[in-house]
Amino acid sequence: MIMTDEIAPVYNAATIGADSILLVDDTLILRDRLAMALRQRGFRVQTAGSYDEAVEVFQHSPTDLAVLDLRMPGRSGLDLLRKLLQMNPNARIIMLSGFGSIPASIDAVRAGAINFLSKPADADDILAAFARGDEPSVPTGEVSFPAPSLARNEWEHIHRVLSDCGGNISEAARRLGIHRRSLQRKLRKRAPEDPASPEVVEDDELE
Repeated sequence: MIMTDEIAPVYNAATIGADSILLVDDTLILRDRLAMALRQRGFRVQTAGSYDEAVEVFQHSPTDLAVLDLRMPGRSGLDLLRKLLQMNPNARIIMLSGFGSIPASIDAVRAGAINFLSKPADADDILAAFARGDEPSVPTGEVSFPAPSLARNEWEHIHRVLSDCGGNISEAARRLGIHRRSLQRKLRKRAPEDPASPEVVEDDELE
């Protein structure tokens, strides 16, 4: 294979200088997809879907890195950030959030996260943020944050419902009040206003 300057660097456990990572997100499908991608890059991956589960996992099997979803049922990712840093001040943590939560993500960086990323983020996005180290781009003055678009809100809602249904497209379509084929067409689309991800899963893989 011929490498060119236009090909983005591929990050892995060796280049990041860490061999373990904790992923915390209440959306099962997205969490498992990301876990698989990180395992392929050489990481020992732990996963959790809530504050309580993450604390228990981290107590029994601490990791070098952690990626936290800001918004989860129960206690937030910001609460979890503070708890994990209390348990291990050397942990390197990144916060994930939707566009509407960017101001809170900045609070997370100021509370000790090394960076934040807008969801959805693939494995390379996350590892690139870890590779940049403690140099997040955090605005310090008056900042205007765009509200999430209707398309973005719909995308996130669909994936949350699909996760709640354990990946069952028929049940998710019933809960959403749309035809199954309509839901499949929506699932083929990448997240609005985000670059295409190499980790996209086709519909037949979700079933």
